[in-house]
Amino acid sequence: MTDIQAYMQSLGENARAAAEQMSLADVHSKNEALLAIADAIDAGADTIKAENAKDLQAGREKGLDAALLDRLELNDDRIAGMSEGLRQIARLPDPVGDITDLAFRPSGIQIGKMRVPLGVIGIIYESRPNVTADAAGLCLKSGNATILRGGSEAIHSNQAVAACIRDGLTAAGLPANAVQVVETTDRAAVGELICAKQYVDVIIPRGGKSLIERISNEATVPVIKHLDGICHVYIDDRADKAKACDIAINAKTHRYGVCNAMETLLVNKAVAADILPELAKAFIAKGVELRGCEQTCALIDDCVAATDEDWDTEYLAPILSIKIVDDMMQAIAHINHHGSHHTDTIVTEDYSKVRQFLRAVDSSSVMVNASTRFADGFEYGLGAEIGISTDKLHARGPVGLEGLTSQKYIVLGDGQIRE
Repeated sequence: MTDIQAYMQSLGENARAAAEQMSLADVHSKNEALLAIADAIDAGADTIKAENAKDLQAGREKGLDAALLDRLELNDDRIAGMSEGLRQIARLPDPVGDITDLAFRPSGIQIGKMRVPLGVIGIIYESRPNVTADAAGLCLKSGNATILRGGSEAIHSNQAVAACIRDGLTAAGLPANAVQVVETTDRAAVGELICAKQYVDVIIPRGGKSLIERISNEATVPVIKHLDGICHVYIDDRADKAKACDIAINAKTHRYGVCNAMETLLVNKAVAADILPELAKAFIAKGVELRGCEQTCALIDDCVAATDEDWDTEYLAPILSIKIVDDMMQAIAHINHHGSHHTDTIVTEDYSKVRQFLRAVDSSSVMVNASTRFADGFEYGLGAEIGISTDKLHARGPVGLEGLTSQKYIVLGDGQIRE
C-alpha cells in the first residue's frame, strides 16, 4: 500500500466514524458549529488573505488565465460572503429527521418518509477556495461528514479555511473529522477518493469539464455533477428593451469565470436591428469579444463570424456568441440542442410565451426576465450551494441542504401483523 493509499484510507475511516456521530447531532450543536466557523473566518481574514496571496502569486507564475485567477481570489467581500453564507445556513431549517407523507394503510400501520443524511460526501473542486467553507457548512447542517479535495492551485487558501472549520467544530463539541480537507496535492488522492465505496457515499465534483469527465468515467462511487455552464438569454420580439439590455449585460459581464454567466445571446429577428447595435456597443465597451451568425455580423461591425464550435463552448471569459433566431421555438430548439441544461432565460412581456418557454426548455433552472447570474444557492435562499447539478436524478439545480439528504420509509404500528 502506498502512502497516498494509506492516507486516503485513514481519511475515509475517520469520515465514516464522524458520519455516525453527525447523523445524531442535534440542530443546536450544528448551528453552534456553523456560527463558530463563521466567527473564526472573520477573525482569521488577514491570515486567509495572506495564504490566498501565495496561491495567486503561484497561479500567475504558472500562467493561469484571468478567469481562473478570478475564481481563486479571496478578497474582503468574498471572505465576508463565506462567513455570511455559514450564518445563513445556520438560520435554515434542519432537514434531518423531517417526516412527510404520513398516511394510514387499511392494516392500521402508518407509512411515512423521513429525511436522513447521505453519510460521507466526497467533494472535488478546483480554484474556488470559498467552496471549502460552503461545502463544509452545507454538509455539516445536513448531518453528513465530508472529505474535501481542493485543487493544487488553492492549497494554501484551502488549508487556512480548513483551520477555521476545525476550530468551529471543536468549539461546538462535534467531531473535528466531520470535515477533512485533503492536505496533499498528489492527483492520486482523487483516484483513491472516487473509488472508496466502503467509506464514501457520493462524490460531487466542481471544476472544469476535463475534471468532471474524468470523475464521471472513473468513479465507482455515485456522482452528482454538471459538465458545463453554457447558459443562454433569449430576447423575444415582445421583450421590454430596457429590461433586455440590463439582463443581457449583467448575465455576461457581472463575472466571466462562473458557470451561470451567459455564453450565448439569442435575439428574435423582429427586434435584432433595434437592440443588437446598442447591446454590442455596451459589450465592446466592457472588452467583450463578439462572435455572431451571418445576420448578426451584418448588424454589428466589430463582430467576427461564429463557428459551429462556438455554440457548444463555455467560454468563462469575455467572449459572447450571438445568434438571431426566427422565433421563440427556434430559440428553444437551439438551447436544448447546444445548451448544457444549466440555466436559460427568456426576456418577454408575453405571458403565453413565458409558459411555453418554462415547460419546453430542458434545463435545471429556467428563468423569466432575470439574469442567469441568479442561478446560485445563496440567491435561491439555500444559504450556499455544493454545486449546480444538471443531472435529472436525486438532485437538480443548485444543490443545498435537501440535495445532501435522502429519504427512508418509516412504518408506525401498534402490534399489527400481516395476515
